[in-house]
Amino acid sequence: MSTLNSCKWLGRLALVCGLLVVAMFLAGCHGNSSRKGSAAPGATLGQASSPSIPQFDVFRVGDSVTVLFADTPTMVTPFEVKIKEDGTVTLLLNQTFTFVGKTPGDLEKEIRACYVPRYYKYMTVTVKREKQSLFYYVDGEVRAPARQVYIERTTVLKAIASAGGFTDFAKKKGVKLTRQDGRQLKINCIKAIDESSLDVEIFPGDKIYVPRKLW
Repeated sequence: MSTLNSCKWLGRLALVCGLLVVAMFLAGCHGNSSRKGSAAPGATLGQASSPSIPQFDVFRVGDSVTVLFADTPTMVTPFEVKIKEDGTVTLLLNQTFTFVGKTPGDLEKEIRACYVPRYYKYMTVTVKREKQSLFYYVDGEVRAPARQVYIERTTVLKAIASAGGFTDFAKKKGVKLTRQDGRQLKINCIKAIDESSLDVEIFPGDKIYVPRKLW
């Protein structure tokens, strides 16, 4: 009789162990399938989750801009200025703002925040880009001296190349660069070929003059 009871007890124990093993197996399968089917929030499986970044037309050095102030107690004359080489523009009450790299919308918010409520209770600011062609100038001992259209960022060596390159009589060590504000730089273009830091950037309104060497 005791032997019979022992067999029943062992049978029940084996059944319980078997059920536990099956339950653990099913739980593991369910966890793996959940992980495989999950994705980052806002992403679809097989696709990148990072959104595309919109591109804006930002201001550059030399751009002509008009800044209008409205809804002020007295009329404010519009500011029609060019962005300086340091990327800034000075406006009403001698306040200076960095324009380069920003959109008109960005600047309208920034300028208004500067004046309201510190100086004015109400104000509407409008920033406009004046449509125009931008130029720089290459003259002297180059093969095609002329006014060049400023399309994108460029340097002294690239500007000279756009004018056909040096003539045989060019004094490459003494190239003169005159900025729009009248400052002058002397460029050694021979060294600039190997040292990129010497190949300075050109801005709209700049003038490059390649002198003739004496021999």
